[in-house]
Amino acid sequence: MVQPVHSSVPPAGVTDPFPSSGPRRLVHLFSNGLVTLIEGIAAVLLFGEICLLLASVIARYVLHAPIVWSDELAGMLFLWLSMFGAVLALRRGEHMRMTALVSRLTPSTRVFVDTVALTFSIALLAMILIPAYHYADGEAVIVTPALEISNAWRAAALPVGIVLMLVVGFARLLVLGKPTHIVAALAIAAVLVGAFYLLGPTLEPLGKANLLIFFVGIVAFCVFSGVPIAFSFALATFGYLALTTYTPLEVFVGRMDEGMSHLVLLAVPLFIFLGLLIEMTGMARAMIQFLASLVGHLHGGLSYVLIGAMYLVSGISGSKVADMAAIAPVLFPEMKKRGAKEGDLVALLSTTGAQTETIPPSIVLITIGSVTGVSISALFTGGLLPAVVLAAALCFVVWLRYRKEDLSQAQRFSRREIGRLFVVSLPALALPFVIRAAVVEGVATATEVSTIGIVYSIVIGLLVYRRFDPRRFGAMLVEAATLSGAIVFIIGCATAMAWALTQSGFSQDLAALMSKVPGGAWGFLLISIVAFVMLGSVLEGIPAIVLFGPLLFPIAHQAGVHEVHYAMVVILSMGIGLFSPPFGVGYYSACAISKVSPDAGIRHIGGYMAALALGLLIVAAVPWLSVGFL
Repeated sequence: MVQPVHSSVPPAGVTDPFPSSGPRRLVHLFSNGLVTLIEGIAAVLLFGEICLLLASVIARYVLHAPIVWSDELAGMLFLWLSMFGAVLALRRGEHMRMTALVSRLTPSTRVFVDTVALTFSIALLAMILIPAYHYADGEAVIVTPALEISNAWRAAALPVGIVLMLVVGFARLLVLGKPTHIVAALAIAAVLVGAFYLLGPTLEPLGKANLLIFFVGIVAFCVFSGVPIAFSFALATFGYLALTTYTPLEVFVGRMDEGMSHLVLLAVPLFIFLGLLIEMTGMARAMIQFLASLVGHLHGGLSYVLIGAMYLVSGISGSKVADMAAIAPVLFPEMKKRGAKEGDLVALLSTTGAQTETIPPSIVLITIGSVTGVSISALFTGGLLPAVVLAAALCFVVWLRYRKEDLSQAQRFSRREIGRLFVVSLPALALPFVIRAAVVEGVATATEVSTIGIVYSIVIGLLVYRRFDPRRFGAMLVEAATLSGAIVFIIGCATAMAWALTQSGFSQDLAALMSKVPGGAWGFLLISIVAFVMLGSVLEGIPAIVLFGPLLFPIAHQAGVHEVHYAMVVILSMGIGLFSPPFGVGYYSACAISKVSPDAGIRHIGGYMAALALGLLIVAAVPWLSVGFL
């Protein structure tokens, strides 16, 4: 799995070893009690969001009496849910991070480096606490339009969440860190902060050279040192704004708030929960068993099933994390029995995440339509064939790698058995069409539609597959809240970094440079591919789209590139960057869900990434694949 912030931290879901000494024992008991309370609140918040959005759909579509304040309340609860989820992710060690270098250290050195990484995270939280408080206090004068209450009720989630993360972080440090390591780590953090503070007057005159120092140098140093990705982004951005600009630091917190408060992101925890529900009710297993009956007996057959299942499940959730969460637990055990290496499995899972970025109802498609004015229905139509091209490229690599796979344990199904499995899987196979129909017919928005999927899955699980364990319901809510908290916190930090890059003039310089690229439409597409692969690996899809979409789509139009075609090229390029190590946060999501170390996947991902790059070039070169059915 993705390595926790401290190497002694047990995997997610496993409690910390009970300390024997008195002070540590008290800290441990206090920490466990606090985390149990936070887990309960997070579960209630997520369940409340599901009920609220479902009630909104019923009121609007069935009763024709929309609840005008539902979106406002949902957004308010979502920020609290995200911050509580981020707290739980820190407690469980589920904030994603890169350990390619750290894992190669000796055990004792690694413990020290992990202690330093956790200390850096705590230092960031301590530095942004006061700005977060002032930001929330400033929001008190704003009255929400529908509920007519102070916006401080929503914004207070930021300082409260930061305080809770500080408490949890310090507790983990005290319980699991060695005293000498803790003292040394605190000293290192203090020296570095002091050094940068003293260098402030020297850094300010450097102008845009500071972009390399902070957004390349510091980010790379923190990421490869094992500091969680979100905290690495935030440290670089906070340092850049504090030391090289006169920007009030409350603005940094405000940009984080903006990134975490997009209502469309509410789809993330809901769809993650839907993915867990699909697995728990047996729907995912039924779907995969049917696909396995068709091709599972072939060399690399289960890998083909993984690619096909990701294509199908993408239509269910629209969230790549939820897609992977629904597929990996079902397929991976059997694939490992056949001798597949876990590194190859997570590499394929990650690249299928990039492959399916254009399959509706994709959150990125919805975002790109909202900020550029491109028809979302056209984007939904145009996104299906490009994903097929990339899937075919991945299948070719699978064929090369698994030509000599041992099939002694593979089962060949008769036509009668395939037909029976098809009938059994039909309710599960129908779910993507139910989801798409609800969106296309206007029954629910892309965010609300997950609640329809949740109700459908519960009904099918109870009545058809008869696999529904209510005892797991609470744990699934907590798991969805924790994972979504880690993801949304990354997006918030990436949004703050994107805003800082915009204020520096970087985005305008990039747009001006790309508009002057020779070669007309083809040159513009090629430079766009390179740029968005890089941006996708650093900024994540939604912030990159919000930042550069309005700037570059008009240039693409002037260059003669169809807007839907350009959208597909941009989204697939960002997807490749998002799921590419060492910076792509989507890759770490795949590792977290697969419970495989990121280091293991890096050794196998090269061939799959090359296939994606080839497929992307084909999509870019053949516009018909994107616009042929419009």
